[in-house]
Amino acid sequence: MQPVELIRCLESFPSTLAGVVGGVSPEEAIWCPAPGAWSLLEIVAHLLDEEVLDFRPRLFGTLDDPFKPWPAIDPEGWVKSHGYGALDLQETLASWKVERAASVKQLASLKDAHWEQAYQHPQLGAIRAGDLLVSWAAHDALHLRQIASNRYRRVRSAAGDYRPDYAGPF
Repeated sequence: MQPVELIRCLESFPSTLAGVVGGVSPEEAIWCPAPGAWSLLEIVAHLLDEEVLDFRPRLFGTLDDPFKPWPAIDPEGWVKSHGYGALDLQETLASWKVERAASVKQLASLKDAHWEQAYQHPQLGAIRAGDLLVSWAAHDALHLRQIASNRYRRVRSAAGDYRPDYAGPF
């Protein structure tokens, strides 16, 4: 594992995310591609909650004391309980950027981290601190793919009887 490269991925993602959702209208921000799917706003709000309530505390908790229970999380439930739909996309993005910068700063300050230290998850078994770092960077990429799919579907829904075939396969 190359922690420096993974931290660099985490550090560079804010500009990527801002680029793909920066100019989105309020209507597009709340548009859902299908029942039960997340809007762009919900995705960004989810990233903020994951930053503050999941990845950061669980990774640093595992490095600090792998026997201490992780904080409970409810990513699916947070959509309603944290009122994602009432948030503003750009304000939520700005808050996430502040939290990501704090995470990167904390990660960059680590010296001789014990990436092999593992928390024993009741369902998933041993999860090493290094696994969490890799998963954090992968989580960004997975949601970037979700955002791209959402935006593609939005274009398709606005296309009427016109086809995007010339653009290439999706």
